[in-house]
Amino acid sequence: MIGGIAVLIVLAYIARLAFLQLMSDDYKASADNNAFYNNVIYPSRGTIYDRNGKMLVYNQPAYDLMVIANELEGLDTLDFCRTMGMSREQFDARMSQIKDRNKNPGYSSYTQQVFQTQLSAADYSVLQEKLFRYKGFYIRSRTVRKYAFPYLAHVLGDVAEVSPADIERDPYYEPGDYMGKQGIERSYEQDLRGEKGVEVLLRDARGRIQGHYKNGAFDRKPKPGRDLTLSIDLDLQALGERLMEGKLGAIVAIEPKTGEVLCMVSGPTYDPRQLEGKERGKRMIEMGKDPLKPLLNRAVMGTYPPGSTFKTSQALTFLQEGIITPQTAYPCSRGFRLGGFKMGCHGHPAPLPLVPAIATSCNGYFGWGLYHMLNNRTKYKTIQEAMTTWKDYMVSMGFGYKLGIDLPSELRGLIPNAPYYDKAHGTNWNAISVISISIGQGEVLLTPLQIANLGATIANRGYYITPHVVKEVKGGALADSLLTKHVTKVEPKYYEFVCEGMRKAVLGGTCKGAAYLPFEACGKTGTAQNPHGQDHSAFMGFAPKDDPKIAICVYVENGKWGATYGVPIGALMMEQYINGKLSPSSEAKAEAFQHRHISYEARTAKEQKKEKSKSER
Repeated sequence: MIGGIAVLIVLAYIARLAFLQLMSDDYKASADNNAFYNNVIYPSRGTIYDRNGKMLVYNQPAYDLMVIANELEGLDTLDFCRTMGMSREQFDARMSQIKDRNKNPGYSSYTQQVFQTQLSAADYSVLQEKLFRYKGFYIRSRTVRKYAFPYLAHVLGDVAEVSPADIERDPYYEPGDYMGKQGIERSYEQDLRGEKGVEVLLRDARGRIQGHYKNGAFDRKPKPGRDLTLSIDLDLQALGERLMEGKLGAIVAIEPKTGEVLCMVSGPTYDPRQLEGKERGKRMIEMGKDPLKPLLNRAVMGTYPPGSTFKTSQALTFLQEGIITPQTAYPCSRGFRLGGFKMGCHGHPAPLPLVPAIATSCNGYFGWGLYHMLNNRTKYKTIQEAMTTWKDYMVSMGFGYKLGIDLPSELRGLIPNAPYYDKAHGTNWNAISVISISIGQGEVLLTPLQIANLGATIANRGYYITPHVVKEVKGGALADSLLTKHVTKVEPKYYEFVCEGMRKAVLGGTCKGAAYLPFEACGKTGTAQNPHGQDHSAFMGFAPKDDPKIAICVYVENGKWGATYGVPIGALMMEQYINGKLSPSSEAKAEAFQHRHISYEARTAKEQKKEKSKSER
C-alpha cells in the first residue's frame, strides 16, 4: 500500500510537470513578458460617407494611458497624481479595479492594462514631458470616432469600450478596446474595425526597451478598416429630422429598384456627437431616463397599427384570390354594417368599385372584401384555411417577420394567423371577430420600415429588394441577403389597379395635400386608432408613378388624421429627393411643420403612472 501511494505521488508529479512544460503557456507567457514587450498598433477605423460622398464619420487621434503593475516600483505616486489631476484615493481605487480579476478578467501584472482612456490633448502634452519619471506607465496612440453632422444618430450608432461579455464573445478584443455598440457601427463592426498590428520589442534585465526583436521580423502592420458608403441622402435626412422636431414617430424612404434606404428618421432623435468621448455613459443614462425614449429607433423598433395604408395589401390579396374584380362594388353605410355590428367610416359616395375605394379610403369596402374571403366555403374548407391563406399573402409582402435590414434590433411586428385566433377565441371565431384587420387595425402591427417597404413593393409592381442602409463596402461586398429579390404572391397586373387608386387618392382623394407636386405621386393615408390619445397619422406613397425613384412612409404618433401630418411631410420629402431641393413655397411649409410640435406630456405622465402602479402591484 505504501509503495502504491508512493508510485501515485510520483505519477502525479510527472503529470503535473508534463502539463506545465508541454500543455500550459503560463510560464512561457511570464518569461516572454519579461523579455518582450508587444506594442499593439491600432488600425484606423473605416470612414463612413453618404450616397453623395459627404463624409459622415471620421477618426481623430486620441491617447490612452497604460500601466504595467509589475514595473511600478519606486513610482512617485503623489507627483503622478498631481500631474494627472487626481487624488491618491482615486489612484488607489483605480489600481484596485485594474487588479480585480472579477472586473478585469484579463489582468496580468506583466502586461499593459488600461489606466485611463482618451486623454485630452492638454493632458497628453503635460504627461508626455514627465513620462520618463513614471516607470510602468506608457502612452498608447489610437483614434476615436467623430461625427461630422448632427444627423443620423440612430443609423450611425456609436463606439464605446468593450465589456467583459464582448471580450468573452470575441477573442479579438482586449480590455480597453473599442467596438461599435449601436447602428451601422455595430452591424458592420468587423468591416470597420480593421486588424490590429503589433511591434515585438526586446527588453533588457531591467525592463528597458532595447529595440525591435530580430529587427522587426515578427512585427505586424495594422490593416485599416474598410470605408462604408451609405445609401442615405444626407440632405433628405436633414429635412426629415427638421420636420419631425417635437414629434414622435418615424420617416423611412426607400429607393424601390435597389432596396437602398434613402433616409431613416426616428423622432425624437439626438445629436450623435453627444456620445463622443468620456461623457458617453453619463449621457446614455440621461437619455435612457427620458420618457420620450430618444434612444429608441422607432423606424425599425416601433410597432404600430398601419391603419388604412394596409388596405392596399388587402386589395391585392382579394384580387389575386378572385374574391373581387376591379369592378366589384361594395356598399358603405358610413362603414361596414352587419346585424348589430358596425365598423365606422367617413362620408363618401357609395357603393363604389376598387379604385375609388382606395382613393377615398373606404372602410366598408375592405371590410366586405375580408368578410367574403373568410366565409368563402367554395374556395376554403374552413375559416382557418382562409385565414392561413390570408396570412401567407401578408408574409409574402414582407409583414410578420423581420425584413433583414442591416441594422441591429429590428422588430418583426405582428400578423395574426388562425392558431392565434383559435387560442384567443376558441374555434368559434368568425369573420366579424377579426374584421378590423382588413383596415390595418386589430392585432396587426407593422414597423414604419415595413410600411415603406410596402410602398416600394407596389412601386415595383410585385417585388422588393431587402432594405439596406449600406450601399458599398470598400474592398468588400454586401451580404447576399441584402440584395435578394422577394416576389410576392400577387401577379404584377393587379398592382396596376392599386397604383391607379393611390394616384386618384393624390388627385382628389385623401392624399390631395400632395396634388401640387410637379410629378405623378401616388399615396395612401392611414389614421390608426390610439387608446392613449389622439389617433396616429400615417402616409405611405411613392413617386413618380411609372418610374418610381422613392417610396416613403411617414408615421406621426398622436398626429390625428393621415392628411394632417403624414401627407404634407411625405410630399415635402418626395419633392426634396426628386427635385434636389424645395421650392420657396414648400420651404415655407417645411418651416411651419418644423415648429409645429405635438404635446406628449399628458400621455407620458399617464403611462408613467400606469407603469408605477403595475410595478407596485
